[in-house]
Amino acid sequence: MTDNMHQYDAIIIGSGFGGLYSLHHMRDLMGLNVRAFDSAGGVGGTWWYNRYPGARVDAPSSPFYAYTFSNDLVNEWEWTETQTSQASVLAYLEHFADRFDLCKDIEFETWVTDATYDETAQRWTIETDKGETASAQFLICAVGALFVANMPDYPGIDDFAGECYHTGRWPHEPVSFAGKRVGVMGTGSSGIQAIPEIAKQAEHVTVFQRTPQYSLPARNRPLSEEELTGYREDWDDLRESMRRRGGWPFKTIRRRASDHTPEERHAIYETLWEEGGIHLAINSFSAVLMDKDLNNEVSEFVRGKIREIVKDPETARKLMPDYYFGTKRQILDNGYYEAYNLDNVSLVDLREDPIQSFSSTSVRTEQGEQPIDMLVLATGFDAVTGSMLNLNPKGRGGLSLKQKWENRFDTYLGTTIAGFPNLFMIHGPTSPGVLYTMPLGGERTMRWIADCIHHLKEQNLGAIEATDLAAEKWGREIDDMANQTLYPLTDSWYMGANIPGKPRQFLAHLRGSQYFDQLNAVAEAGFEGFVFEARRKGA
Repeated sequence: MTDNMHQYDAIIIGSGFGGLYSLHHMRDLMGLNVRAFDSAGGVGGTWWYNRYPGARVDAPSSPFYAYTFSNDLVNEWEWTETQTSQASVLAYLEHFADRFDLCKDIEFETWVTDATYDETAQRWTIETDKGETASAQFLICAVGALFVANMPDYPGIDDFAGECYHTGRWPHEPVSFAGKRVGVMGTGSSGIQAIPEIAKQAEHVTVFQRTPQYSLPARNRPLSEEELTGYREDWDDLRESMRRRGGWPFKTIRRRASDHTPEERHAIYETLWEEGGIHLAINSFSAVLMDKDLNNEVSEFVRGKIREIVKDPETARKLMPDYYFGTKRQILDNGYYEAYNLDNVSLVDLREDPIQSFSSTSVRTEQGEQPIDMLVLATGFDAVTGSMLNLNPKGRGGLSLKQKWENRFDTYLGTTIAGFPNLFMIHGPTSPGVLYTMPLGGERTMRWIADCIHHLKEQNLGAIEATDLAAEKWGREIDDMANQTLYPLTDSWYMGANIPGKPRQFLAHLRGSQYFDQLNAVAEAGFEGFVFEARRKGA
């Protein structure tokens, strides 16, 4: 190691929810010398970049999409809406960083360009785009599950000369839509949130729909002071409920469809639709993601709502999804379907009218030409795996992650990778990740990582590494869980299907609370599935 190389106990990449908590926990609670790096200009991770109009948490989130470990933090932060906006999430994370004085140990606007494991020193060495090098025993990758933007490869798209923005890389300065013809490409979460907001200003919005979506009404509303006070008073119980119920404190109602007549089931769907949020997805019937006939019934109910809301029958027809309800990321909206009743919003269904080319001022489809002044790309992300592959660390024997994951995204416990000692991931592939409350998931994952680090230091060990056998067994367990459901029957980013050439594999653990029980059980069994190396002299 060179004399000018900075030495740390741990290096963190990322300063979103997972990275900030990791820095706080390892530095303030474990007393480790830690440095974090982030390409962004400030804290927030995904929430620093995703500033598009209408950006919100995809859940009735306040005050639960937040850290849970500190009652003082819960009591001092004022949430104002039931569905938290991007601006509120970012302000909260900035407050958290200030409260615990975290920014002094974060290098912003700094890309980690290389990360290599030194087997002799039992340490990771990183290089940055600023020419810096640093070394640490542990590398914590809190790089974000939804970070690497998926840029569409349509013929001639670079010929478009107007303003062009990706929702995942939105400008920090205001973007004006006034008097402009705006094309929005994509109707995933960001597109569905942005379209109604853009339509309020734009002269015209043309939506280029690749796949129609089942979107549920968010029913966002102000959060009353009485509600917030009640949450604070009950916080310990709510936190425990979140830990046992997949990250949210809401009680899941377990119903069997066979106990109800079709008419009774329809009445239940109506009630849950009016309640809004994710209730139709989680509180209709327990087998909705496993039983094709039941799922088709719920799917047709939502399609019926689209027919009721959208006045033009042809537009409503184009908006009808044909995959199984709930098997893509569940979206909540604030007036998405209603936007198609506006005179200044039109829909192009790319399944029926595909894009042929672009000009400097228009999009040419098979059936015509759409003039636009601005193009908004709501085309999503290379989800869950893209950020790690973008980093592409090199592990034992110089093996790169791109080589390791060429055919399958193998991990052990969603946090470690065989062949990559002392590397840990927050929200990695085959963890609950995006299917769990990510702030709480990050907290719980970091605490398990802390147990690993404590074990190594207590036993004077230099390295911990997952075995190939444990990773293979874990992968089969994830596949078996997914194959009991309808998820694998849908092309979604859960399956990696949105990225050409990406291996098809279900990328998440479906039982969040059980997952963290498994982590604890592995630790209690002496970190079963791992091998250890004694600390080498001088390491």
